[in-house]
Amino acid sequence: MRHSLLFRIIPLLLLLTTGEATAHAMLDHAEPRVGNKVATAPREVTLWFTQKLEPAFSTITVTNDAGERVDTGKTRVSGNQISVSLRSGGAGTYHVKWRVLSADTHTTDGSFSFQVGQ
Repeated sequence: MRHSLLFRIIPLLLLLTTGEATAHAMLDHAEPRVGNKVATAPREVTLWFTQKLEPAFSTITVTNDAGERVDTGKTRVSGNQISVSLRSGGAGTYHVKWRVLSADTHTTDGSFSFQVGQ
């Protein structure tokens, strides 16, 4: 009897643990796309997440190859989308770092890069 109950409880606990991990806001897609190469520097970077974001605690920073910030520092959040405008920049690698707080109070962060120019 105890084994039967144990074998019913363990899968339930695994499901609950797995469900909690998927509750975080994960990056769905970005524009410019992750790892993409674009001809000219974009005017902004926009990221879409799997959950609604909390504007006061969600940020994006964009730097160039020299580590200098090329974003304006004014992050905008609307629902599950976050954007930041970029200053005019040249060719090279742009590095995007993000940190977001989802509506379920979980924080996630990450980074990616994209290429500008030939």
